[in-house]
Parts: sequence; structure tokens; C-alpha cells
Amino acid sequence: MNYWQESKQNIYVAAHRGWSSAYPENTMPAFRAALELGVDQIETDIRMSYDGELVLFHDETVDRVTNGTGRVATKTLAELQALKFRTDKDGTAYVPTLREFLTLAAQYPMLTLDIELKVYPTPGNEETSFQVCDRTIAMLDEMGFRDRYVINSFSGRLNEYVNDKYGKAVRQHVYFPVHDLGRVTRNPYDYAFCCCMFNAFYSDIGMATPEEFAHMASLGVEPWAGTSVKDEPTVDAAIQAGATLITCNNPDVVLDLLRKKGYHK
Repeated sequence: MNYWQESKQNIYVAAHRGWSSAYPENTMPAFRAALELGVDQIETDIRMSYDGELVLFHDETVDRVTNGTGRVATKTLAELQALKFRTDKDGTAYVPTLREFLTLAAQYPMLTLDIELKVYPTPGNEETSFQVCDRTIAMLDEMGFRDRYVINSFSGRLNEYVNDKYGKAVRQHVYFPVHDLGRVTRNPYDYAFCCCMFNAFYSDIGMATPEEFAHMASLGVEPWAGTSVKDEPTVDAAIQAGATLITCNNPDVVLDLLRKKGYHK
């Protein structure tokens, strides 16, 4: 089964950190709600707790989305899971582990995953960054997701590490324009499977031009639209640009619009 080309007519929809406009981001309620909508993909973020657990959390610190303070990397899993999410309406949200999330995702055989590595190989942190990367890929493969995920990072060095070690065995998601990746030593579009197309210059909708989308597609890289897509004007812009997937915070709205326009079954 080719999960990536189930329908040539579809523009796929990825739920960014789950259904994050309605539920606490990167939590099981956000993931379950997005899956019930019928999204094609879940995007989430990987960090590591102080005691070595792979957890789903975007920020370096817990301050923005929970009642706690401090860095994720300095807290044990138990400490992380004791935190309360600020937008949690019913008290069921907590910081999940990667394994728990994958156990849920395994129940949806057509679902793909976009896994963002948030532990970067900054000076002195290289070993930890590469360890988190390798452990994440190993767990994805162990749990049967080998051909159903992309790995992404805003670190050009980490992207190159993945490409050097795993080659085409691991699909890689990169970013446009290239300066969003920081320092790179080679062209990331030579090894990428897909690319999130941000705007290279000022744009009201934060999206690359149709010409830039078309150029990326000509390189054999799937051009994806990012989270600036949220309503009918931006959905229409993504369609016109040639996006093959839209990553969004409000998948309910985006899915409904695409279905009404005949771009999602």
C-alpha cells in the first residue's frame, strides 16, 4: 500500500500537533480528535525527558502551555506528566510518550506521521541530539511505521546526519527557503522527500509563490503548505499554488473546505 499516493485527487491534511486549535497541543485528546475527523497525517514534536523518555512537546521549556516552568530536558517523565495544560478543559491532557502516541496511531493503517526532532546538535549537545534522532527512528521502525513517516528538523546539520546515516530509507521533510534550516553543507532538496513551502519574501499568507511550489515539484520534492493555511482564502491559495499537503492547526475547517471543493474524499 502506498500511503503517500492513495488518491491523486486528494490534497492531504496534517493536523499540526494534533487538533491544536481546539485541544492542548501535542496531547492525546488533540491527537484522538484529529483522527476522528479523518486527517491523513499527524505532525508532532520529539524531546527527551531528564530520565531518557522520548516525549511529545514542542517548546524547549514548559512555560507557555503548562502551569510549570523550566526546560523539558531537566524534568523526569513523572514531573512532566504531573503538569497541567493551560487550555485543558476537562483535565485529561498530559505530556505523552512517543510510544503511547504510536500505539494510538497504529490503529489507523492509512495514517502517516510527520515527526519533528526538536533536540538540536548545538555545540556540546551533539551526542544527545543524535541519540534522540536514532532512538526515534528505531521506535518508529520497531512499531511498524517504516514507510509511513517523515522526519523533519529546522537544523540543517541534523537533517544531514539523518541523510548520511539512513539515506533514502528514511523520508525527510525539509523547509523552503533554505535559510530556515540554518547552516547547511549541501542542497537539502537533493535528498528531501517533501518540503514545507514558506515565503522567501514578505507575504500576507506566509506561503511561497506558485512558481516556487512548481520548481520544488520539478525537483521531485513534494511541496507542502504550512500552518498559515486556516480559512477559505488561504486554502484557495494552497490549491492554486499546487500544495500536495496542508499542515494546519484547525483540521476541521481545512478538511471541510477541501471536501466541498472536491480536493479531499
